[in-house]
Amino acid sequence: MSQGSTPAVKATPRTVIQHVLGRLKDIGIAHVFGVPGDFAFPIEDAIVAFPGIEWVGCCNELNAAYAADGYARIHGVASLFAQGV
Repeated sequence: MSQGSTPAVKATPRTVIQHVLGRLKDIGIAHVFGVPGDFAFPIEDAIVAFPGIEWVGCCNELNAAYAADGYARIHGVASLFAQGV
């Protein structure tokens, strides 16, 4: 290594959910509505940890859908996360 060069910094690769959340943030989404669940916790943890996007937990899928619908009517777009059955 020459005297004036800096060592290369390796960037941590982004996960798929981080990429998706970044794209959602790019289109103006600041809240993700959904229902917490056992198999969904890793995704929900990623949403909570992502800067600029807030997780809004709902008690069931119907309430989450209504909340996302209301959000979309105000903001033009919304995001709903529901784990598959």
